[in-house]
Amino acid sequence: MSKGQRISQLVAELGNDDVDPGQTDVAKHPFYRAFFHCWNEQRYYDAHDVLEQLWLKTKSSDADFFKGLIQAAGAFVHLQKHFEHPSHAKHSRRLAPAVRLFRLAEGNLASFAPQHHGLDVAALCQLLNAYADQIAASDYKMNPWSPATAPKLKLG
Repeated sequence: MSKGQRISQLVAELGNDDVDPGQTDVAKHPFYRAFFHCWNEQRYYDAHDVLEQLWLKTKSSDADFFKGLIQAAGAFVHLQKHFEHPSHAKHSRRLAPAVRLFRLAEGNLASFAPQHHGLDVAALCQLLNAYADQIAASDYKMNPWSPATAPKLKLG
């Protein structure tokens, strides 16, 4: 099974198979909506993969928007892996890469604030900066993420 087929199957399993993948309203696109579903279930890697399928097919100005969301999800993958395996040789060094991705994501998303495709982009940028700032202020020793406090994203 190809990655594209696996992602399409995942989106269908999330109950988004009744929406046309050729949907032109991004806020209603099944892959876009699946990103938020996966994010809110703390499935950041899946969120990244789902939205990547939409980003790779986008030639519009939304490409940077999708790229920023993908980078944000990637940053949370780093924090989640660090939380789950803080003393692991590889996962214990994930805080600095997370901060880099938070900064890149904010840079790609900022021009879409305050709102874009039903998302409060300004609030998301504040969240990303807060996580990056907390980690940097701890000299890259403290991970502010936990399953209990994981941020949720809502579409308006």
